[in-house]
Amino acid sequence: MSGDSMQGHRHAPTGAQSKLGMVLRVTSGNFLEQFDFFLFGFYATQIAAVFFPASNEFASLMMTFAVFGAGFLMRPLGAVILGAYIDDVGRRKGLVVTLAIMASGTVLIVMVPGYASIGLLAPALVLLGRLLQGFSAGAEMGGVSVYLAEMATPGRRGFFASWQSASQQLAIVAAAAIGYLLNQLMPAQDLAQWGWRIPFAVGCVIIPFIFLLRRSLEETKEFQQRKHRPTMKGVVSGLMRSAGTVVAGMLMVAMTTTAFYLITVYAPTFGKTVLKLSTGDALIVTLLVGVSNFIWLPIGGALSDRFGRKPLLLAMSALCALTAYPVLSFLANAPSFAHMLQVLLWLSFIYGIYNGALIPALTEIMPAHVRVAGFSLAYSLATAFFGGFTPAISTWLIHATGDKGAPAYWLILAALCALAATLYMYRRYQGRPQRVVEAVAVAK
Repeated sequence: MSGDSMQGHRHAPTGAQSKLGMVLRVTSGNFLEQFDFFLFGFYATQIAAVFFPASNEFASLMMTFAVFGAGFLMRPLGAVILGAYIDDVGRRKGLVVTLAIMASGTVLIVMVPGYASIGLLAPALVLLGRLLQGFSAGAEMGGVSVYLAEMATPGRRGFFASWQSASQQLAIVAAAAIGYLLNQLMPAQDLAQWGWRIPFAVGCVIIPFIFLLRRSLEETKEFQQRKHRPTMKGVVSGLMRSAGTVVAGMLMVAMTTTAFYLITVYAPTFGKTVLKLSTGDALIVTLLVGVSNFIWLPIGGALSDRFGRKPLLLAMSALCALTAYPVLSFLANAPSFAHMLQVLLWLSFIYGIYNGALIPALTEIMPAHVRVAGFSLAYSLATAFFGGFTPAISTWLIHATGDKGAPAYWLILAALCALAATLYMYRRYQGRPQRVVEAVAVAK
């Protein structure tokens, strides 16, 4: 489908202010999702002590990261069920539902008493909260990305779609800033016992405001003009027919989701427990990485509009595979605030440019009738098998090998998967009619 058809909504906004308002309203839920996910990663040691007490720190931390990763296993299920729902009822209604489910999980985690109070019920309820969040997130990212692509100004789909990920970086900056403030104001003992819940409570407070923003969304013009809307059975059949595209899309996403969770969610824990940096230093680095991601993502999207998706995807995945271990090994051998900042900003550049091109590419290669479900399933599978377990796998790799730079092995694997999948996808669709030709043409 041509880019000319991807503009406006019911009243066809033409001004920059209208477009900006649509971007802010639709990405607000992404902000909440990533805000909570980052907090869970950053406060992993405190959450481990409260909900998953064990005989040693490694076992306790691994249980916490396992529960963190378990939420991602629900994403593929949410991608199919909620993705199909969004493809059927519309982007606006579907995104309100995903926000409601996500908010339920967040509130549950905030309210659960610790293991000392209610025993095994505590970790079970935390796990339930993570599963609800994962189920919702399975379609949230795809729904937002498709909405942004369908309302984009012609020729600027990459730039507009990149704001899906850019909004998440603002959440990281906000969460890191709150965490740094609490670290400066509260005694360590109080922060470990109950103070870590405060940022989660802040997330709960902003939920009603985000609901109001989401409810004011209007449906995209492209969806309204669609004559056929698939049933759940039709979506599943469409996904099965597009299995090759979904799997290739999953492998393309593997690098971006692994890099993201490595440099944001896992980075504070890595800085504190592995590099032995102060909590404040780890938070400041993560905050600056969030700012860096926010800058590079729209630049990557705009560059992909100008030069094509394929060159950026290939260049960044190759660069990641070649440099990940040298830079992380350098950091492990000479840990310091300055070195951690330098290394993570380099990985942030690679991630931002790659992801800025990836999001519009993924919306373009998916068949229109299962666009949300296909995008969501590809992204969710990658997050489930790669990104979501990055903190746990990184922790295990360091423990098993004794090499503090070992998380790079996992990132290199993801980069090689992305490189191969990108070559496969754009070679596969060359010369074919239909809307995928537009994706290939943009890529050249």
